[in-house]
Amino acid sequence: MRVVIDTNIVISALISSHGSPARIIDLIVLGRLTPVFDDRIMAEYREVLARPKFNFQAQDINALLDLFEAEGESIVALPLDAEDLPDSDDAPFLEVAITASCPLVTGNTKHFPKKEIGKLIKETSTQIMTPAELFRHEADFRKEEED
Repeated sequence: MRVVIDTNIVISALISSHGSPARIIDLIVLGRLTPVFDDRIMAEYREVLARPKFNFQAQDINALLDLFEAEGESIVALPLDAEDLPDSDDAPFLEVAITASCPLVTGNTKHFPKKEIGKLIKETSTQIMTPAELFRHEADFRKEEED
C-alpha cells in the first residue's frame, strides 16, 4: 500500500521506537507500506530531522531516509492551489498524495481540514489519516489482497 508520510510521523518514529509512528516504519521495512515522496518532502525530512532540538544521531536520520529512498517511490507532483491550507509548508505532502492517489498519514489532521481540502481530494482516492486509521485501512487492504 502506498502512503505519503507527514514529517511529524517521521519525527515521532525517531523519538520513540514503541509508538504508532514507529509501527509505520516497521510496515515499510516489512514491505507492506511504500512511502511516496518528492524532492521537496525529502528535503524537509532532512532539514527538520537535523534540527539541534531533536538531537537525532546522523546515522539514524540517514538510515531512515535511506530506507525511504530504497523502498519508496519518488514522484513529480502536480501543483495545487493549496491556499486554503492552514500551513503552506504542508502543500507538498498534499500534492504528492493527490498526484499518487494515496493516503496522507499525519499526526496533525488539523493541518489538512476536510472543509478546505475536500474539493482538492474529491476526484482522487486520497484520504487524510492518523496512524490508527492507517492501521485499520492497511489491515483491510491486506485482507482484500488475501481474498
